[in-house]
Amino acid sequence: MQTRLLPAEVVTEHTGVAAVVEAVADAFAADARGDVQMPAKSYIDLPQYNGDFRSMPAYLDAGDWDAAAVKWVNVHPDNRQRFGLPTVMGTIVYSDPETAFPLALIDGTTITRLRTGAAAAVATRELASADATSLGLVGAGTQANTQLEAIATVRDIEEVIIADADPEAVESFVAAFEDRFDARGGTIEQATQCDVVSTTTPVKEPIVEAVGPETHVNAIGADAAGKHEIADAVLEAATIVIDDYEQCTHSGEINVPWGEGVLDDGDIYAELGEIVAGEVPGRDDPAGPEGVTVFDSTGLAIQDVAAAHVAYEHATEADAGTPFDLVGTEI
Repeated sequence: MQTRLLPAEVVTEHTGVAAVVEAVADAFAADARGDVQMPAKSYIDLPQYNGDFRSMPAYLDAGDWDAAAVKWVNVHPDNRQRFGLPTVMGTIVYSDPETAFPLALIDGTTITRLRTGAAAAVATRELASADATSLGLVGAGTQANTQLEAIATVRDIEEVIIADADPEAVESFVAAFEDRFDARGGTIEQATQCDVVSTTTPVKEPIVEAVGPETHVNAIGADAAGKHEIADAVLEAATIVIDDYEQCTHSGEINVPWGEGVLDDGDIYAELGEIVAGEVPGRDDPAGPEGVTVFDSTGLAIQDVAAAHVAYEHATEADAGTPFDLVGTEI
């Protein structure tokens, strides 16, 4: 039996966004049912190299399929300038839960990009107005592209307004999507009046001061303590849905107002998995939330497992990637 190597270009070519959205939805539902094992993310700090390693293991049983994987990822801010390497790099070991055989080594950076967009799409499906047609993007980095690709699988997006301090990044984004959408650059204030908004910036001071009266917001950028994109007043008035209590209160969008006592348990409506599993009503339910909704997305290991499952299954069907001998056959 051989392990399959799936580099970034193979993952990109053979991992459809819509399939990842469905797999990530399965993962959230499995989490709500208690059919996952997901230890807390662990860190190895390397101050001598101005970096760290993080490990994210998980197993999930989605009913029709189960899967296990671990993501080994770093953050080294000096990499690009000193070594010509990315700041963040990830590798996923995807294993057969029954035998523990390592089925694949997968580019974790691409998987992270896909599963982050997919989580926002799942939240949008559950929390945005059914007739939402406009998407605002705050931040024109790589994740903005994935947000649009994923969210467009669950809502009929026609108009896209993107805001970023870098005009060249905005122009590049618009050029990439103008043939498919009414895409244009705009201010943050214009972007946040759209039906759906995704914020993907690393800021520590809020830049979103107001949103539309029925807007759904995917707050993606905050992934560490102290980061904060959305003004407290917006969060206080919104229905807040989180991906994970411990992660969100520590390092998600709500972490700063939570630490300051502005928000508490009473301000959290549900975890997304509870809505996906039908345990708590979403917006399409008469008993569900109205007005502004906010999804606080910190990223879970089960999302990586779900996306890796799709990547492996599709690549195997297409005989893509490179099979190789990793595990010895002697017992």
